[in-house]
Amino acid sequence: MALYFIENSESKMIRFSILFVALIISNSTLLAGEHVVKNSKVTHLLSELSSSDEPGIQYVVVNSDSVVFEHSFGKADIKNNVVLKSSNTMAAFSMTKTLTAIGILQLVERHKIRLDDKISLYVDHPYSAEITIKQLLSHTSGLPNPIPLKWVHLAKNHNTFNEKKALKKVLLNNPKASSLPGEKYEYSNIGYWLLGGIIEKTTDLTYSDYINKNVFEPLHLPNNEIGFVVAHKENHAKGYLKKYSFMNLLKSFLIEDTTWGEYEGNWLHINNVYLNGPAFGGAIGSANAFSRILQSLLSENSVLLGSNTKRHLYSQVQTNSGEKIDMTLGWHIGELNDMRYYFKEGGGAGFHSEMRIYPDANLASVLMVNRTSFNIRKQLSILDMQVMSK
Repeated sequence: MALYFIENSESKMIRFSILFVALIISNSTLLAGEHVVKNSKVTHLLSELSSSDEPGIQYVVVNSDSVVFEHSFGKADIKNNVVLKSSNTMAAFSMTKTLTAIGILQLVERHKIRLDDKISLYVDHPYSAEITIKQLLSHTSGLPNPIPLKWVHLAKNHNTFNEKKALKKVLLNNPKASSLPGEKYEYSNIGYWLLGGIIEKTTDLTYSDYINKNVFEPLHLPNNEIGFVVAHKENHAKGYLKKYSFMNLLKSFLIEDTTWGEYEGNWLHINNVYLNGPAFGGAIGSANAFSRILQSLLSENSVLLGSNTKRHLYSQVQTNSGEKIDMTLGWHIGELNDMRYYFKEGGGAGFHSEMRIYPDANLASVLMVNRTSFNIRKQLSILDMQVMSK
């Protein structure tokens, strides 16, 4: 079993390995109602982040009607000299949590569940009987989040993997809560794994099948660009770890040698792994595909959620004491140049990514890279500022 590290808002280890890149931001134009970007400027910034013979970068910006900017750079496969395209898939890891939140909110909208329902109505667990679905979504349930996580299996072993057995083992090994329900924010992958179980209990579908049928298919997203397995190997980018990096020094602690591939120049290829719990991080997709999901959320007539339900994605959550936390039911909350945005980051096992939505600007962005050590949040802010600058 691989020893695996998932990037989230509280995790520090990936950031210790980051080499900051100094970038000069050039001017571009953003017109009201129409988004006009001097593509060469943003393209130059992307080329500064990766050379043509290194792991690559996908960057897509959309509004509710169209693609504002789209570009990819670098390699999907260093050994075989394959150029990365915007349609190539990468492991999205914790970005999946927003998909899970959308799925749960759909069931709320269809009156299958309620946000204040106790989760014990749907899933067995060793924690407080008072934990609600809403608290799982907002990371205020008090559930633990052990890190590093031994919660992955090699893709080649997926057909014989038993998810229910894996979850039972995790709950058995981590039976104690970290805090009382609703007391404070504490990130928990276990919480989102249980949300996947709620979807399955309510719909009689596997989590993956539900998201495929209710998120990907309504948007007509092709299965070679998004799903929960590598459906088309030739369209999947290899994940890499830099040879001379802090993370590579720690790889014996973070990942077992079964996940190590071979060195391709100065990069170690990490073999494909699937998360034991797809609901907390199992999506595999392209920046293009994720941008289509964000585009639908920006639309007044989203095929995913009605406007009354969609507001939960943009409503800041409070603890029992009334303290506001930087979370909604599915997004973390950030700010860029006094503009609020909502985001989800994911990373590990050779990949790193972040997607954002700026409702007030009618914009959304996705940045994905096929390397573990990358300051995704800083670089996405730089790129987004370039797109939105006047």
